[in-house]
Amino acid sequence: MIQKFYNLQINTNGQKLYEFTDQTIQWISKNNFKNGVLNLSILHTSASLIVQENADPDVQTDLINYFDKLVPMDNKLYVHTAEGKDDMPAHIKSALTNNQISLSVKNKELLLGTWQGLYLFEHRLEFQSRTIIHHFIGE
Repeated sequence: MIQKFYNLQINTNGQKLYEFTDQTIQWISKNNFKNGVLNLSILHTSASLIVQENADPDVQTDLINYFDKLVPMDNKLYVHTAEGKDDMPAHIKSALTNNQISLSVKNKELLLGTWQGLYLFEHRLEFQSRTIIHHFIGE
C-alpha cells in the first residue's frame, strides 16, 4: 500500500473550464500506480472541480452561461462584495459544485468515461493561481 501527494498549479485568466485530465493521467503513469483511489481537492472557495464532457466545447459555454444566469454578478443582491462583482457569485457557484472529487485507478488507468474530462471550473473574472491537490492511496 502506498500513499502519494502532488500539487498541480493552474493559472487561470477568467471564467472558464480549464482541463487538467492529461496532467493527472501523466502523474498516475509516472508513479506507476496500479489500483487505488485518487482524491482531488481544490484549495480555494471561488473555483471548483468538475467531471464534464470534453468532446464538444459548447457544453462548457452553456455551463458558464447557465451559472451566470443562476448566480448573477449584481452587487445589489449580496452583502459580501469586498472583492468586486464576481466575488460572492464565485463563492455561491463553488458551493453548488465540488471542491473534491474521488476517482478510481484500476489496472494503471484512471476510470473516466469516453467523453469525460477533469476540469477546474474558474468562477472569478481576473487572473488566479489555483492549486489542486492529488492524493493517491493504493498500490
